[in-house]
Amino acid sequence: MKHFEANFDGLVGPTHNYAGLSFGNVASLNNAALVSNPKAAAKQGLQKAKALADLGMIQGMLAPQERPDLNTLRRIGFSGSNTQVLQQAAKTAPALLNACCSASSMWTANAATVSPSADTRDGKLHFTPANLVDKLHRSIEPVTTGRILTATFNDPHYFHHHNHLPEHNSFGDEGAANHTRLCQEYGHAGVELFVYGQEATNPNAPRPQKYPARQTLEASMAIARLHQLEEDNCVFIQQNPDVIDQGVFHNDVIAVGNQNVLFYHEQAFLNTQAKLDEIRRKLDTELFFIEVPTAKVAINDAVKSYLFNTQIITLPSGEMAIIAPTDCQENPAVYAYLNELLTLNTPIKQVLYFDVKQSMQNGGGPACLRLRVAMNEREVAAVNQHTLLNDALFARLNAWVDKHYRDRLSTQDLADPQLVIESRTALDELTQIMKLGSVYPFQR
Repeated sequence: MKHFEANFDGLVGPTHNYAGLSFGNVASLNNAALVSNPKAAAKQGLQKAKALADLGMIQGMLAPQERPDLNTLRRIGFSGSNTQVLQQAAKTAPALLNACCSASSMWTANAATVSPSADTRDGKLHFTPANLVDKLHRSIEPVTTGRILTATFNDPHYFHHHNHLPEHNSFGDEGAANHTRLCQEYGHAGVELFVYGQEATNPNAPRPQKYPARQTLEASMAIARLHQLEEDNCVFIQQNPDVIDQGVFHNDVIAVGNQNVLFYHEQAFLNTQAKLDEIRRKLDTELFFIEVPTAKVAINDAVKSYLFNTQIITLPSGEMAIIAPTDCQENPAVYAYLNELLTLNTPIKQVLYFDVKQSMQNGGGPACLRLRVAMNEREVAAVNQHTLLNDALFARLNAWVDKHYRDRLSTQDLADPQLVIESRTALDELTQIMKLGSVYPFQR
């Protein structure tokens, strides 16, 4: 049977905006209050996804969340008509309104943790939506995320969907942004790397001092249990607290893996050598650990360019390629390093650059935009086929964006009642295009 790694990218929503909501995410804070272009953002994401499909990759799309999230605003005491709710929130609690208008579900690396059937005891693909409790604007996502994932991977014979973890900081879970998988072939049992920022129940353990550690060891271990993983399939590794305090808010800002390659910064982890040795013991295959030294790429350059928030994909030819933002080309140190990388004896033979600046300015690069799902051909056939990107769906989604999206949105526009009507009209049509059913609260 053939095996693949599919990428499911998040569609950028109609309310894509720069509210600067993510403390610890340098790009998000630095670009707060800029005027955004939702139409351009959605098209940039679609173009990147289509390019991967054209390279022969299996590429899917995941629907965005409904924003503004009027249900949450009502849960916290705002009442009346939609217009009245928005007016009250804008007048008395603009920060809460901004949180309920967040566009961050576009970063589907945070949507869930996924374990392929090759690793799990029951032989099913397992999904656990991330609870994202560290950030208010993201903590409102997991229920709808779970519905979207269930509507996309909708055959219970192949897919096992879990509820998100308890909504408490002890189980802070940020999904696949802190999880990667190494293997020989996608269909072979692999080693899943769970990267955490702190041990919530051990106050004496290392942790960052300036910015929050969003992922806990307790959450990572809970997901490993839920996904029916054996000890030999798991490595738990702590992210270096010092780099979290330098703006590395997720592991996928400082490391990325694919098959037998782990590409990471010298300062990425604690106890690096011991953990690499553990990976070698648990995965009996040739491994390429590509460590980028600080002397060649400083942490600041890695964060600004999102060198590690790139995708490493295996092309149909068997060669690996890095999918990088054009920001990597524009940073001299990073561009020089990537050119050097191609001369080294590793499986990475190409670097392909894409313009995703609307996403970059809000704090997410190419890797943030996709959820990776290793699958066999039967599982691919069991996916909701209306979510898999091809020429027809690409054209239809582009036309949908042109019809419904604004090309300019400021944070002041978030209180516009017309934006609610525009967004709901767009999303209702999208669920029909992608045959998702009633995944949004306003549809239920």
